[in-house]
Amino acid sequence: MYYKRIRELREDNDLTQAHIAKLLNTTQQHYSRIEKGQTEISADRVVILAKFYNVSTDYILEMNEK
Repeated sequence: MYYKRIRELREDNDLTQAHIAKLLNTTQQHYSRIEKGQTEISADRVVILAKFYNVSTDYILEMNEK
């Protein structure tokens, strides 16, 4: 699931949920729910994360392996 992938990307880059929440212009609590799969992530935020981590949106959405 994509939420596991975005958590792995964040942890691999030694970033906090608060840091990514700020990048996405949301709260840490809301971002936490995204990482837990409790809330869907919007397409525009997937694009922001893909650019930030320098990966494809397909990678984040687990459509391929980078």
